[in-house]
Amino acid sequence: MKVNTLMRVSVLAGALALGLGSAQAAEVDGPKVSWNLSTWGKARAFTVGPEYIAEQLAAKTGGNFTLKIHYGEALSKARENLDGIKLGAFQAAQFCNFYHPGKNPAWMVLTMPFLPLGDLKVSMHVREAMMASEPFMADMANWNAMPYFSALLPQYEFLGKGPAPKTLEGWKGLRVRAGGGVGTAMEQLGATLTTVPATEVYTGMERGTMDAASFPYTYSHAAYQIQEVSDWFTSNMSPGTSECATVLNKDAYAKLPEQYQKLLMDLKPEAYEVQIKAYHDIDKKNLPMFESKLEKIVYTDAQLEEFRQIAGKPVWDMWVAENKDKFDAQGLIDMIMSEAKKASAAK
Repeated sequence: MKVNTLMRVSVLAGALALGLGSAQAAEVDGPKVSWNLSTWGKARAFTVGPEYIAEQLAAKTGGNFTLKIHYGEALSKARENLDGIKLGAFQAAQFCNFYHPGKNPAWMVLTMPFLPLGDLKVSMHVREAMMASEPFMADMANWNAMPYFSALLPQYEFLGKGPAPKTLEGWKGLRVRAGGGVGTAMEQLGATLTTVPATEVYTGMERGTMDAASFPYTYSHAAYQIQEVSDWFTSNMSPGTSECATVLNKDAYAKLPEQYQKLLMDLKPEAYEVQIKAYHDIDKKNLPMFESKLEKIVYTDAQLEEFRQIAGKPVWDMWVAENKDKFDAQGLIDMIMSEAKKASAAK
């Protein structure tokens, strides 16, 4: 099912549920509460989880608890969403850690290259554990925010314009959009970095100010139409991912009645399932389209192993050394590995 179709069906289901809720007793009684969520771009696979939560909040409370999602940076610039949360300008927001490493230093651990987060259900378990960790909570406390829901970004790949980097040496001198540890990994290959917001990548590629862009594969490339200004794509590089999360204003959450707080938390498992399905569905649509329009780069096992050797653990070690006096950086790396192993064993 196409993501847009999925969203229309989901929205319709929510609307029907809301209509029934107004005619019958709400599952969760409570006062009228209206929340706003600030994000960027448009409705897409990335936002399916929060959309589902918003629909279910309205449906289960008979329309008394509403969460309106504001797209296109209507309430705040993407890089300023944490500032808006701190000011109480809105009750919820999405942000990406690599947009502003200084605002969320501990969260940058989830940008480290070659972490074992390829399976989305394992990734969900790890990210939930990390968001509950003391360093992650402390980062958000600086913005009067509490972590709520991860977008579960899939592994990154690159789309690019110009000569295709079919070897690792081919990345030397290329101007690439990559953030955090993934960006550091690409620097190890000789690439030059830029970390522009997603909404500016199309223009940069079109005008030739960047040669390639990394996004979660495949949904985000297609969401921003990057394939329209690209000549090639990497299919198995999988250098890593990052973290984009929904956070809540702590004061707004504290003011909610207990039953609304519980409802918000109870909706998360279902929302994660919807989120994962949306990514799988959009890949089924996008991959054939990429293959029909663009040159597909497939790296050999030997090339990938070389990449891991120079840009895997060495990049982790650099990050730990840079942050060891700020928080337990090595402990966060260890926690990711432990939680991933635990989640994989439980599958």
